[in-house]
Amino acid sequence: MYCPKCGAKNPEQSDYCIQCAEPLKMALHSDIAPQVISSHLVPAILCTIFCCVPFGIVAIVYAAQVDSKLTANDYAGAKYCSEKASFWCWLSFGLGLAATLIWMVLFAIGAVSGSCGRM
Repeated sequence: MYCPKCGAKNPEQSDYCIQCAEPLKMALHSDIAPQVISSHLVPAILCTIFCCVPFGIVAIVYAAQVDSKLTANDYAGAKYCSEKASFWCWLSFGLGLAATLIWMVLFAIGAVSGSCGRM
């Protein structure tokens, strides 16, 4: 059985979570909504296409693992993969943005130096 609060795996007969001490038996009988954990798959794909392919692929790999971990009730693993997918998406986006800005600056410098040489 997995803890609904932290996602830690506990023995089936446990009354409390071994990691966070959350009551487990009460959680089974209450109407607790399952945790909503974003997979970040769409941003990972977009970052792969438009920003930085190597880091975007890492984000896709982590994002693809989120749903299977949620299906297995491994909330801690799903949250970890979701956070890693988000990190790699932002890293890919940042590197893509930095590369674009550097290219634009170099293009502008080239355009200015090219037009100055003609006079």
